[in-house]
Amino acid sequence: MTSDPIGWALPPWTREEAQTVHDLPFNDLLFRAQTVHRENFDPNRVQLSRLLSIKTGGCPEDCGYCSQSAHHQSGLKASKLMEVERVVAEARKARDAGATRYCMGAAWRSPKERDMETVVAMVEGVNALGMETCMTLGMLDVPQAQLLKQAGLDYYNHNIDTSERYYSEVISTRTFADRLDTLANVRDSGIKVCCGGIVGMGEEKADRIDMLLTLANLPEPPDSVPINMLIPIEGTPLGEAEPIEPIEFVRTIALARIMMPKSHVRLSAGRTAMSDEMQALCFFAGANSVFVGDTLLTAENPAEDKDSALFRRLGIKPFAHEAQ
Repeated sequence: MTSDPIGWALPPWTREEAQTVHDLPFNDLLFRAQTVHRENFDPNRVQLSRLLSIKTGGCPEDCGYCSQSAHHQSGLKASKLMEVERVVAEARKARDAGATRYCMGAAWRSPKERDMETVVAMVEGVNALGMETCMTLGMLDVPQAQLLKQAGLDYYNHNIDTSERYYSEVISTRTFADRLDTLANVRDSGIKVCCGGIVGMGEEKADRIDMLLTLANLPEPPDSVPINMLIPIEGTPLGEAEPIEPIEFVRTIALARIMMPKSHVRLSAGRTAMSDEMQALCFFAGANSVFVGDTLLTAENPAEDKDSALFRRLGIKPFAHEAQ
């Protein structure tokens, strides 16, 4: 591993180096993260994204955190794939409210060929609104990734969720390697990768570090790195999980920023359980993207007026679309 002129470590990262940075005194860690952040982004701007569930529930995967799994008794009913016109109408409302990226998620193991035409039409419709497009549809093969690229998809989200060591404790219906294969298919097609994980699932500190190590040492780090704090959902295997300690969560954000300096680090699920002060620390640690709107797929999210009030207090403004 090498270092740049001011002493920041550059990839590929080693396990020992990532651990050393994570374990810095908290003030030193935040200072380093904020310095890296300012070198690559406007520190007082955040990207606003909106997430819509285009097909909810009935998923054959058994992800232990997810209310949409058919394996769990969460009380969520499965729905059919939404109509294109409705998705575009929702995207238009999101754009008019200030969102510059529109993310569409379907509770699938992987998309079926019969659904690809509809999915492509959604991408084209949202693109026509002048918004960035992102989708999360489960695993993709090469032809599917290429088709989405031809449709104009900007980003594809496929989280690795946790470390390779801890992965089997959370999911048994697909492997960690399956996740990496989809990321490779997306990257090779020319679509930007959106990939992060979930913390607070009972993993150890080492697992959080290893998750970020995997992401930072990909052939190309993800353009977008969502860091989710588990929302325990009744009826799922992780419904009684102990929450992660707030300072440790902020450390995870800071480490993501330092290890992936040019990526958007997204403060994602779990914000309803965070105080304003905790969110402010996350922004200082390098988070510069959030989801807006009252829901994230099926989970609650802070209301837009609450986000707007927090941003005003912190002097934070949204990215303009051309600044993405």
